[in-house]
Amino acid sequence: MKPVVFLGDSLDRVREFPERVRRQAGFELRQVQHGLDPTDWKPMKSVGPAVREIRLRDGSGAFRVLYVATRADAVYVLHAFRKKTQATAKRELDVAALRLRLL
Repeated sequence: MKPVVFLGDSLDRVREFPERVRRQAGFELRQVQHGLDPTDWKPMKSVGPAVREIRLRDGSGAFRVLYVATRADAVYVLHAFRKKTQATAKRELDVAALRLRLL
């Protein structure tokens, strides 16, 4: 099982999610650690190759966790955020892309 490494403030951001969403994010990341796909995800080629987005939702809104799991040493969480509009904000994508480049 690969460890999960949170880059930048991504762990703090996940901790700000509502408890139910935070637990779901943990479950989904555990799936990824074991080499399985999350329940609801999509590729984020606009951020970089092999970047995926875990899509989480509850009554308070939509939440996203962007990660890379193709590295042999760990699952890297690039960014986590609450989604406020239909389209993902460019700022959120830019944060994840920068962290991917630094990785």
